[in-house]
Amino acid sequence: MASSSNTQENAAATSRSTQPVDNLAVTDQSWRYIPLVKAVLGGNWERAKRFFDQDQGALTAWVTEFRETALHIAVGTGKEIQFVEKLVELMPVEALALTDNQGQTALHAAARVGNTKAAEVLVQKHPPLLYIRQNVGWLPIHQAAVNAQRETLAYLLTVTKDDPVSLPFSNDSGLDLIIFVISSNFYDIAFNLVDRYPHLATLWSGNSSAFSSALARIAKTESAFLSGSSLNFWQRMIYSYVPVKLEKCSKEHNIGDVESPPINISQATQVHKDNRAQSFGEDNSTSGRTVSQKLQAMLWKVLELSVPQIKHIRERKLVHLQALQLVNSLCEKIKSLNDIDAYHTIAKTAIMIAAKTGIPEVVEEIAEWFPSLIWKRDSENRNVFHQAIIYRHENIFNLIYQMSDHKYFATNFLDKFGDSMLHVAGQLAPPNKLNLVPGAALQMQRELQWLKEVEKFLYPGYREMKNAKEETPAMVFTREHKDLVVAGEKWMKDTANSCTIAAALIATVVFAAAITVPGGNNGDNGLPIFSKRKAFIVFAVSDALSLFTSATSLLMFLSILTSRYAEGDFLYALPKRLIIGLVTLFLSITAMMVAFSFTLYLVFGQKKAWTLIPGATLACLPVTSFVSLQFPLLVDVISSTYGPGIFGKQSNRPFY
Repeated sequence: MASSSNTQENAAATSRSTQPVDNLAVTDQSWRYIPLVKAVLGGNWERAKRFFDQDQGALTAWVTEFRETALHIAVGTGKEIQFVEKLVELMPVEALALTDNQGQTALHAAARVGNTKAAEVLVQKHPPLLYIRQNVGWLPIHQAAVNAQRETLAYLLTVTKDDPVSLPFSNDSGLDLIIFVISSNFYDIAFNLVDRYPHLATLWSGNSSAFSSALARIAKTESAFLSGSSLNFWQRMIYSYVPVKLEKCSKEHNIGDVESPPINISQATQVHKDNRAQSFGEDNSTSGRTVSQKLQAMLWKVLELSVPQIKHIRERKLVHLQALQLVNSLCEKIKSLNDIDAYHTIAKTAIMIAAKTGIPEVVEEIAEWFPSLIWKRDSENRNVFHQAIIYRHENIFNLIYQMSDHKYFATNFLDKFGDSMLHVAGQLAPPNKLNLVPGAALQMQRELQWLKEVEKFLYPGYREMKNAKEETPAMVFTREHKDLVVAGEKWMKDTANSCTIAAALIATVVFAAAITVPGGNNGDNGLPIFSKRKAFIVFAVSDALSLFTSATSLLMFLSILTSRYAEGDFLYALPKRLIIGLVTLFLSITAMMVAFSFTLYLVFGQKKAWTLIPGATLACLPVTSFVSLQFPLLVDVISSTYGPGIFGKQSNRPFY
C-alpha cells in the first residue's frame, strides 16, 4: 500500500508508462489488434464487432504493449458511451476485472480520465471493481482524486462503501485519499469525507512532511486562503461583500445549499455550525431567507452577468470558506476523538507548516482548538513566531499583537543554536520574500524594519546577547547582509546618477530662460516687453519654481552619491533623500513645461487663448511619462518609509 509521504512520487504513476512490457508474447501479438484499437479509438462499433465475431479472444486479450484490453481503451477515450455499454454486455463479468501493466482495471481508467458514465456502467455490471487496487495500492476513488476528476470522484464516493476487507477509508488508503482530495482543491468533498469518517482527521504517516496528515496538507496550501491571494483594492471590496453559498452536510450525506449574506472568513466556522443545526431540506433554507437577502442575491447575479470578474471573486471566496471549514472540522475531530498522539503530532506539525507557509488563518484556527501549541517548539527549539521571522511572514508575526502579555514568554528564549529571536531576525530573508520589494535599497530597508520590530519584544539584556558562535544580533545582521548593502548602494547610486543628469539639464535650461525672457527687453528701461501680461507672470513664477526645485533635486541626489552608506542609513536617511529628490524633480519638470507653454503663447499666440491648448497638450507628454515610469517607485519608497507599515494588529480575535 502506498505511503502518503510519497504522494508526489506516486502521482507520477497515474500516467501511462512509456516503457513497453518486457513480454515477447504480448509484443508479438499486439500488432494483430491494431485494426481493433483503431476501431475502438474511433468509436466504430460495427467494425469492432466484426473483429470480435472473428476472434472471440479479442474481448479479453491485451491489445497494446501496455497490456490494455479493448475496454481500457474504450473507457479511456471518453467517447461513445454506447460503445462501452455494448462492449461490457459482450464481455464476461470476470473479464471486467482484467488489469494493465500498472494493475489498473477499466474502472481505474474511467476514474483517471473522468469518464463518469463509463464508471457507472462498470460499477452496475461488476461492483467489486470498486475495491481492486492497482500496483501502487490505489482504488478507483484514489485515481479520480489524484487526477482531480470531481464529477467521477463524487460518484465513486457514493458507491464505494467502507468495505471490511479492502478498507478504502482506513490506514494508508484513507490517508492517501483525503490528501489527494485536498491536493485537488476539493475542500467541500474533503469536508464531507471527514464528517462521514472522523478518523481520517487522525491518520498520520509518521513523519513531519506536508503529506503526513490531512491537516498538514491543507496547512501547506497557501492558495486555499485569503492570505495567499493577491487582490487589488477593488477586488478586496467586492470580496468583502459578495455573498456565497455554503454547503450543509450530515453524516448521512444529505446535502443542500444555503445562500448566505456577506460573510467574513473568520465567521465560516460558526456558519457551518449554524447550518448543521438546521434541517437539511432545500425548502427549509429557502423559506428562512429574508426578502432583502433574496433581492441582494438577484442583484449580485445581475452584477455577475455584467462583470464576469465578480463571479470569479465569488468562487475564490467560496473556496476560501470551504478550506477554513475543513481546517476547523479537522481540528474538531482531532480534539473530539481525544487522541493524545494526534494532538502532539498532527496538530503541532500542521501549525508549524502553516507558520512556515504563511497562512495565519490556519495558525489561528489550530490555536483556537489547541491554545498550548503556541508554546510548542520544533526540533530546533523554535516556535511559530521564529518560523514567521525566518520566512518573513508578517501576517503570522502580527498575531503576536493579538496576544496578552504572555507574548513576552513566547519571544524571550533561545533556540538550540543559542540564538535569540533577534539573532533570527538578523539572518537574510529568503529570496522569494526579498524579491517582493523593488530595489536592493528598499529590500535592505525592509530587513532593518524587521530587525527593529522584533527588537521591541525582547528584554533589553537579550539585544546584545551572544549566541553559540559568540555573535551578537548586530554582528549576525552585518554578516548576513553585507552583499545586500553593496547591492543597495549600487542601486541608490545608479538611480541618483540618472536623476542628477535630468535635474542638471532642467536647471541649466530654466536659468537661461530666466535671463533671455520671451519677447526680449525694452531698450529704454530694460524691462521685459511682456512684463505687464498675465501670461508673463505665470511664465516667471513657473520658471523660478522649476529652477529652485531642480536645484533642490540636484542637491538631494548629490547627497545620495556622497553618503557613507552605513546599514542604518537605509532605514530613513537614504529613502528620505530619494523621496525629496524625486518629488522636486517631478515638480521641476512640471513647472518647466508650464513655463514653456506660456512662452509659446506669449511669442506666437498673438493673444489667442486657443493656442495654449496644443502646447499644454504636448507639454503633458513628458510629465505623464515621468509619472508612469517613476511614480510607482516614488509610491513604493513613501509607503515603505512613512506608510502604515507591514506590522500591527490584524483583528480583534484573541490569540492565546
